[in-house]
Amino acid sequence: MGSATAATVALAGISALGAYVNAKFHVVQDLKVRRRKQQALKWYRDLVQQNRLSLWYAFAAQSYKHSPALCIWSREQTYSWQETHDRAAQWAQFFLAQSVRPGDMVATYLMNSADFLVIWLALWCIGCAPAMLNYNLKGKSLVHCLRVSGVKIVLVDAEAECAERFAGVVDEVRNELLVVPLTVSAALKREIEAREVVVPDDSYRDGVVGASPTCLLYTSGTTGLPKAGMYTVGRFHERGNPENLAFGQKPGPGGDRWYCCMPLFHGTGGLSCVGALTSGLSCAVGRKFSVSTFWNDIADSEATVFVYVGEAARYLLMAPKHPMEKRESHLRLRAMYGNGMRPDVWQRFQERFGVDEVIEFFNSTEGVFGLVTHSTGPFTRNCVGHHGALLRNALKDVYVPVSVDPDTGAVLRNPATQMVKRNSYNEGGEILVNVPSEAVFAGYYNNPAATAKKFEKDVLRKGDLFYRTGDALRRDDDGRWFFLDRLGDTFRWKSENVSTAEVSEILGRYPGVAEANVYGVLVPKHDGRAGCVALRLEEGIERFDFDAFLTYAREQLPRYAVPVFVRLVKESSRTDNNKQNKAPLRDEGIELERFGEKVAGGRADRVLWIRPGGQGYERFDEDALGVLRAGGVLL
Repeated sequence: MGSATAATVALAGISALGAYVNAKFHVVQDLKVRRRKQQALKWYRDLVQQNRLSLWYAFAAQSYKHSPALCIWSREQTYSWQETHDRAAQWAQFFLAQSVRPGDMVATYLMNSADFLVIWLALWCIGCAPAMLNYNLKGKSLVHCLRVSGVKIVLVDAEAECAERFAGVVDEVRNELLVVPLTVSAALKREIEAREVVVPDDSYRDGVVGASPTCLLYTSGTTGLPKAGMYTVGRFHERGNPENLAFGQKPGPGGDRWYCCMPLFHGTGGLSCVGALTSGLSCAVGRKFSVSTFWNDIADSEATVFVYVGEAARYLLMAPKHPMEKRESHLRLRAMYGNGMRPDVWQRFQERFGVDEVIEFFNSTEGVFGLVTHSTGPFTRNCVGHHGALLRNALKDVYVPVSVDPDTGAVLRNPATQMVKRNSYNEGGEILVNVPSEAVFAGYYNNPAATAKKFEKDVLRKGDLFYRTGDALRRDDDGRWFFLDRLGDTFRWKSENVSTAEVSEILGRYPGVAEANVYGVLVPKHDGRAGCVALRLEEGIERFDFDAFLTYAREQLPRYAVPVFVRLVKESSRTDNNKQNKAPLRDEGIELERFGEKVAGGRADRVLWIRPGGQGYERFDEDALGVLRAGGVLL
């Protein structure tokens, strides 16, 4: 063999070995992630040096480049990039006239609209930010959120139901909180549009730093009053240079357009849209999520990416076939972006609707622990993130899975060493994140007590500090991260921990089941919580074989995880952001006389149970409940 031939063979062997190593350990992917992070850090340092951290500058630069092209689409209003810029400048001048000053926040009690995004940009223009209230809140919760924000002004949607809810607290808001409510009416918008287009000078934005808010977000408040979390400017800039877009996105005319009908007051919806606008990507805004209008909006807006949250994909999958859902009706659509896609929905959704790319991320309002996967094939289907060998090694003592007492919420520790018991990544558990100081978490706004509970000290060694995510995940040997459960949802039965998310996924795959919402219920004269599943069947099913369903559950699940109770529901229990809401179901439990107190329409729900000694699910009624209360049977 000649030397040239030998060299060629050797080179081919090295190339093949390199390809194998990369395929197995995903080295190139990890190096790209590292390089992107380094570039983002450099970009951020340059902005600090130039005093250009305000996100208004990022948007303004894009508006100059794409001036006449469509910027924001909605059924009610469309704006070009120039019109969006000019309207934001007019709103900025209006806010200044209302004595809003740099560093202030203005509360928004607004439904989705093109003007919501314009108002957000206007506040950035003067060094301010919105405190984004859930427009479904009323009474005590609404007043609480306004009080926490410390705002002087709240913008109220003119929509009749919003106005009615706000009217119920308006006297308290005005007289006790001293907050001025302003209705975003047609008349007010005409007043804004009549103003001269003058962009306030740089001095209004000079005080914006990394710790400044891009917005104030609120938790759902399903287990108490909502907590407020600041999404900081520094965190926003972690994306890096908007000229270097991820996920193959293309800015400008003919480029990507993001469609969002998820609530803009929520981080996923709102931040996706302003993230797009500050990157030269146009937006399409749906008034609210509706399975009947979703595909019309996708087609008419010519969207390429849509935003989803929670069970939105499931509800679209459950809906009857829509004439616009076929790929030929939405030729530009290529991807969906969001969080909460369930494994029992993921593949079926892609196959039915022809969406090739799923960009699933895992994060929270607090945002200390974040993952994302750009899934274009089966390897990353159903996972919320992926790390190759380099990142796994680098993060082995940064992301740490641990066990938690489901009753107290306390992290379990070794009695001898008092250090935290670390789980294997395959086993998973609540993820604790090693942090240098408490400063990495912006904290719950005006709530230091709740902030303090997010940290755990002396975890792996004396003196260390970890952030508690409140979420349980596991990571397999290939580096794929999978969501397990939310802290507080996991319950304990027969001395075993039951993950509601895992049981829901398995039961949700059974033919005829549209949705399975699993939670633990208190049972009289018993310790722990027994499993219950709120079962919503597919439309048109008149007979459902519960014996076969139970057989399936017993084959797929450990005995302790098989639901003892089944609550048959007509409607899903969900939050305002399309996530399963277990709190009202858990609160009513199996107390039949309370059905309907917390669960809308729940009075008519039927309950089945596995009676001790019984062979299958049978009717659970007042007599059966009485036997349990009297201690007559033991489950």
